[in-house]
Amino acid sequence: MARVLLRNVDVTFTSRRVKRKTAEDNEANQERVSGGLIERQGSTLNVHAIRDLSLLLKPGDRLGVVGRNGAGKTTLLRTIAGIYPPKRGLVAVDGHIATMFNIGLGMNMDATGYENIRLAGIVAGKSQREIDGMQDDIIRFTGLGDYLDLPIRTYSQGMAMRLKFACATAFDADILLFDEWLGAGDAAFQARAKDRLDDMVKRSRILVLATHNVKLMKSVCNQAILMQEGVITHRGDVDEVIERSKTVNG
Repeated sequence: MARVLLRNVDVTFTSRRVKRKTAEDNEANQERVSGGLIERQGSTLNVHAIRDLSLLLKPGDRLGVVGRNGAGKTTLLRTIAGIYPPKRGLVAVDGHIATMFNIGLGMNMDATGYENIRLAGIVAGKSQREIDGMQDDIIRFTGLGDYLDLPIRTYSQGMAMRLKFACATAFDADILLFDEWLGAGDAAFQARAKDRLDDMVKRSRILVLATHNVKLMKSVCNQAILMQEGVITHRGDVDEVIERSKTVNG
């Protein structure tokens, strides 16, 4: 059974400052910024991207994630995907995950389009026969033609997005994680991508979608959460959460 469980999860990014501003930096202090809660300890900066976050998702959940830039939306999705390990807390995920994050993640930029299609199938746990069976569908959807013989690094942003989206949605998954996935491509591509996503959502168990596209979220999600400074401040109906986010974001 597909399931996503996060219990009291903290995700922290640490870096060293090049230069301290004042003598007060010798003492630990905190400040709230749009990108999360920053803790200063001498020359070290700790960015608390997710703080004491708990979340349970079960089959049938279609979760929209709302919040201003830096609220922790992308960090949450990447934590669920296993990309960011938590500093504290439990992350337990049951089921195969398909992700749609940034273009480079999960793609070999020096490999051809065809090679990346095979790579996507292998990552999805598919046999060579299953990959071969889906390849024609992926090729048709991208419309890239002979460009599939070229390395991904030669593609435009829109071309790479077409290929990544086609691969991410070609193989069925239990859990779908999408982060602003429809930001590239012309109107015709976006319409086809929306139809393809709708079909995949129907076949999946759990969806988590972080986006500023309110219309898209309302069309595919049945609940939403509002994130602020790495914390879930509200969970409920999509329309209700979106309205609350307008008040918070002013």
